Amino acid sequence: MGKSLDIRKDVATRKYKKPFWLWYLIYYVIGRTHLLGSKYHPHLEIIDKLPKKGPAFIVWNHQSRRDHTFLCTAAWPRKMSILCEYNEFFRSHLHWAFARNKILPKKPFDNSDFVGMKALNSVIMQGGVVAISPEGNSSNFGNNQPVALGTGKLLKHYKIPVFMMKLKGSYLTNNKNFDEDRIGEVYGKFYKLWDKEDLEQLSDLEIEDKLNQEFKMDDYEWNKTARIKYKGKSGMAVHLADMCYKCPKCGEEFTMVSEKDDIKCTKCGNGATLDEYYDFHPYEGSIIPESPCKWVLNERADIIKEIRENNNYRFETEVDLGMLPNDHYLTDYKTSEKVGEGKLIIDHSGVHYEGTKNGGQFRIDLDYKQIYTFNVPVDLSKIAVYIKSEYHEFAPKNRSAATKALLLVEEMHRLHVNAWKNFPWFDYLYEPYNK
Repeated sequence: MGKSLDIRKDVATRKYKKPFWLWYLIYYVIGRTHLLGSKYHPHLEIIDKLPKKGPAFIVWNHQSRRDHTFLCTAAWPRKMSILCEYNEFFRSHLHWAFARNKILPKKPFDNSDFVGMKALNSVIMQGGVVAISPEGNSSNFGNNQPVALGTGKLLKHYKIPVFMMKLKGSYLTNNKNFDEDRIGEVYGKFYKLWDKEDLEQLSDLEIEDKLNQEFKMDDYEWNKTARIKYKGKSGMAVHLADMCYKCPKCGEEFTMVSEKDDIKCTKCGNGATLDEYYDFHPYEGSIIPESPCKWVLNERADIIKEIRENNNYRFETEVDLGMLPNDHYLTDYKTSEKVGEGKLIIDHSGVHYEGTKNGGQFRIDLDYKQIYTFNVPVDLSKIAVYIKSEYHEFAPKNRSAATKALLLVEEMHRLHVNAWKNFPWFDYLYEPYNK
């Protein structure tokens, strides 16, 4: 009888070392070919090179699933150990490559991620280079989000050189709406942010503020000037309604539909086409924001207003509950296995799930000190959170409800706790309610 599989134990007890040179060389070479990296036409500017030896961090504004190949090219000839989300270690098409290239696990927005911290610390103590995305997640809407709580404390604790990769255009090649490559161009600038002496002079908050400034980016806005075509085979607006769920004209939610190059409201007909520059072309008489990112910003502004004006605000949506298996890997590109179904409820008291799990009744209650955002594992149809370090994934029956739930949790947290603050350049969204 073969040895039974215990994925959690394997990930927790694995010896995390610097990548083996042969496997890393193969990864680097493939990343430089048309199979992976070069087809995106990367333009990488290396201002400061990594030191030839000794530990270092690489931080980057995580825009898409393709970023790892650009990081590898910029760091060469140093081998880097990249952090990747914990649930990815349970997917059949990734676990073999992860094991060979010594990928490090992380549980986004989970302060009790001891497995991830142990893995990161192991590589740093060996003098390795660790690449982390301080935002905790790849970009959801084409812009950056505030870095995760604790980022400044982490970097200040180790006091090792910190290098940055600033990417532009990567989100436009492969975004959170639709997992299809749209070939265009990617730009990156690699430079040193801090050395040991710099970090010693900065507070945790000053480090996080600096990162937020350095990461400031909106790929849609950038391409208004760059004017690069991103060519998609299936159309530019596929699943765009997952993020642009509210009609800007009639104000109805979840009436937007999108397919091929078009997005429109089924109630009032308001709509537009989206071209290969990611420019909207509104139908006659339609009201459409400048970009998908600006569309989501308007949805966020509406949520800020709604929850501050209604103390009894409540949003609920039917969801499937997914969790990770342990004795087998996930197939067919799944990110979890369905274990139940019920209602996801968001109100002023917190986030709640009422439904089933493994055939029995199950309930989740999280207040806004416990959760300040959701993780988005692959696309905007699902949202996830680690509860007592266990992965819980919610897949709304209405795909577009995932984005609203995400925005709601973030703004409920900012209303009631505000440890994870929005950017200063968005202060105007809150000013009417601060009087």
